[in-house]
Amino acid sequence: MQISIKKPLSVLNACIVLAILFLASCKSKNEEKPKEIADFTSQSSGPASTFTYQDISGIGIDSLYNRRDNSDIIKVGDTYYVWYSRMDRPITPGYWATIWYATSKDEGYTWQEQGMAIGLGEEGEFDSHSVFTPNILAHKGKYYLYYTGVKPTPGNAKNKFENNSETDFTAIGLAVADSPAGPFVRVKNNPVLKISQVDEDFDSYRIDDASLLLKDEKIWLYYKGRSIIHGKEGPRLTKMGVAIADQAEGPYEKHPEPLIDKGHEVLIWNENGGVASLASLSKSIHWAKDGINFSPTEENLTNIPMAPGLYRPHLEDGNTANEIPGWGISMKGKKGVVYLVRFEMN
Repeated sequence: MQISIKKPLSVLNACIVLAILFLASCKSKNEEKPKEIADFTSQSSGPASTFTYQDISGIGIDSLYNRRDNSDIIKVGDTYYVWYSRMDRPITPGYWATIWYATSKDEGYTWQEQGMAIGLGEEGEFDSHSVFTPNILAHKGKYYLYYTGVKPTPGNAKNKFENNSETDFTAIGLAVADSPAGPFVRVKNNPVLKISQVDEDFDSYRIDDASLLLKDEKIWLYYKGRSIIHGKEGPRLTKMGVAIADQAEGPYEKHPEPLIDKGHEVLIWNENGGVASLASLSKSIHWAKDGINFSPTEENLTNIPMAPGLYRPHLEDGNTANEIPGWGISMKGKKGVVYLVRFEMN
């Protein structure tokens, strides 16, 4: 017996499509994420990350100097080291700074300023006006101090720095020493990382804020970039990128695309077999198993640290620690006054 279909075939097809769409919409959020991100998120479930702060002595609030944009912290023997930008008060921007360092014996509560680590570059060099935002890597018996440099504005009649949005390009430089106390000597092929020459790229105007990682027997240099096409809106559109080299002095090859949007200050660390990052502008933590393909794991965080650096054992020569202790140094400030504080990340 022949069975007749009363509904038109097109109506049946429409019903099938609607059913498929409904089932697809019922997938859990974890199923929609890459498996490694879903696994990491499930391992990290619980209360959101919180931050608490403690005043410090030695490099805290000061009547003579402003300090900001500190490095990550390393421990050598029984001594902790941190590097930072220092400028005379009431100057607050790091574009008028030199790099100093301090030491602590008590996990960052009490510090003693030891002196200048990197001064200005020679006249005409990329870092002849200011050096700032340092970061450190101990590797193969050497101490590598990465920093950002800028020179006076090209064409300025008084040889001054204007901090404009058109010609005040920055670059990332490098100095090396046999001891964390220095002396640090600039490498031969300085700077080690420059802006892109393609205007549309995310890092065609400013590169800054190096944060280092040893991964796959290579040096990973994470940094923030601003595009020249964004002009004065650039700071709020900062993105994080990475460049990779076989050795600390380079040459570095940039990954072609930015990794995280809205990441004005770069903070990365090893976590759960991958790389985590705090993106300041979006107030979120991202994670990537491969150190490249980041996805958010926590969002809408509150009270996050400004320009932070963590105590990161992974930056110490030969240290194979799998976890970070969860404390660091960051900056606080108001008009005319910026200074360093200790924070804990839970």
